Parts: sequence; structure tokens; C-alpha cells
Amino acid sequence: MGGSPETLLAFDFGTRRIGVAIGNSLTGTARPLEVIDDEINDRRFARIAALIAQWQPQRLVVGRPCHPDGAPHEMTAHCERFARRLHGRFGLPVATVDERYSSVASAQGLRRGEPDDAPAAATILRQYLDEQKNV
Repeated sequence: MGGSPETLLAFDFGTRRIGVAIGNSLTGTARPLEVIDDEINDRRFARIAALIAQWQPQRLVVGRPCHPDGAPHEMTAHCERFARRLHGRFGLPVATVDERYSSVASAQGLRRGEPDDAPAAATILRQYLDEQKNV
């Protein structure tokens, strides 16, 4: 990550919704930002572009789901493609993070039926920040 503090946007990618979180490498904090509730890619990326313009992150983080044993599954490929598209469209470094248990961890404290996408993105970002401290 380098020595300079960074603002980061993290994404919990889904085919229906994308959770977004904002964080900072100096403070090591992350918080849910919003849920992009749209299945049309052009509108999704337009909203992401607006968030990038607003927050001016130096890095993006995408959760990479897989089976409990670490093996990839169908959503793994979708998330990896999403990460590549983010990098291609915005030219920012994109890191992927193992998100196997992020939705479970982030759902604690939510009311039934309340979307967990943005809290899951914050959990993914906290995990990334914690991993970077240990590098």
C-alpha cells in the first residue's frame, strides 16, 4: 500500500446489488457508504464514477467470494471480472480480498430484511486494512 495514507472504496459485488464502503489507511477505519441497487451495468458504473469523483480514492478493494475450502465458484469469476473492469475504467489500483465470511459478519446487528451489502463492503475493507498492517 505504500507509506502515504490512502482513501479507499470497497465493493461487495452482487448481480443485483453492490455494497460500497469508504475507508482510510491512516486510521484503519471503514464504514458502509451505500448500496447500488441497479442491475444495469452502465448505471452501476456511472454511480461508481460519481463516488470516485466525490471521495477521490487512491485504491479500490473488491471482495472475492469462494467456497469455504477456498475453491472458486461462479461468483468468484464475476467478482474478478468486476475488479478488472474497475481498474480498466478508472485506472486505480484494485485489490481483491477473500470475502468468504463478510456477509455473515456484517449481518450481525441488522434488522431482518435490511440489506447487508454496504456493511459487508465495510467488513471486506476492514479485512484488507488489517491484512496490510501485517504485511
